[in-house]
Amino acid sequence: MGQGGQVRRIEAAMRTPRRKFLRLMAGVATLPLFPLLPRVASADAYPTRPVRILVGYPAGIAPDIFSRIAAQGLSERLGQQFIVENRPGANSNVATELVVRATPDGYTLLTMTATNAINATLYEGHLNFDLLRDLAPVGGLMRSASVIQVTPSLPVQTLAEFIAYAKANPGKLNYASAGSGSATNVAGELFRLMTGIDLVHIAYHSNYLPDLMSGQVQASFSPVAQSIEFIKAGKLRPLAVTSATRLEALPDVPAATEIVPGYEAYVWDAVGAPANTPADVIDKINKALNDALGTPAMKARYAELGAEPFIVTPAEFGKFLVAETKKWGDVIRAAHIHAE
Repeated sequence: MGQGGQVRRIEAAMRTPRRKFLRLMAGVATLPLFPLLPRVASADAYPTRPVRILVGYPAGIAPDIFSRIAAQGLSERLGQQFIVENRPGANSNVATELVVRATPDGYTLLTMTATNAINATLYEGHLNFDLLRDLAPVGGLMRSASVIQVTPSLPVQTLAEFIAYAKANPGKLNYASAGSGSATNVAGELFRLMTGIDLVHIAYHSNYLPDLMSGQVQASFSPVAQSIEFIKAGKLRPLAVTSATRLEALPDVPAATEIVPGYEAYVWDAVGAPANTPADVIDKINKALNDALGTPAMKARYAELGAEPFIVTPAEFGKFLVAETKKWGDVIRAAHIHAE
């Protein structure tokens, strides 16, 4: 056989696999798309297992209380258990970092608070995450005013008297907070800056209300939900609430802005997820959350605690978070607040 015949046989052998390959590719092109559907429909099936909500605080305080209320509503609407896990530490940064590092699949969420917005400046350059970059906003839980309150033994009955007493006794009045840079601290520092009074800050790493009731410390800027039962029992004297208007839960207590125009300080709880969590998963959680918060029973329960449901879309919460980070960052710099 000549050389030409050998070449033709080799070319034929090479063409056969190529023809088979082309036929296979043509077959792939006509295959139904059903094998791809599970990946696309995964958000529709979410959640298929329990979901963790990490709270960076101990049990029994406001973020834990509202997280558990929301978890029940989410469990009822989405058919899986939403389980609250308390992971306190480092001014809530421990829980935040755990969520930032979690798989972005919607099964690990974070209860965010005003402290997260504060920490962005307070710990600037010392965090292993960027709040606005590494967490995806999901939705709100609650928004509440704080109450400016004093120990009953302090000889003042109104906020105006408190300011006058502080000016007459510079450096002799103190206020307690949950720690340097906490929401209860920055609210006090904003008040101090706006009124020009000299208050001494006493930072606690535990519940400071027993010492406030006993008179060991004299004032605080505390979430209403945390203090309202003690106020009703006469163990604490409220001077003003830090919202723009008076609260239904404390109708006889004036808003601080009536005496100090422009002063407002809210505490809030919300939900975040790791960045890159699928948008449709976030939307599904948000809709279930807002549905739960919008029920008359939930609104009534929140009102009893001096709070209101924080009903927002993910985009609205994202804008709110940016604004809060800037507001409290400015206060931290002006008051020279440093992390402990």
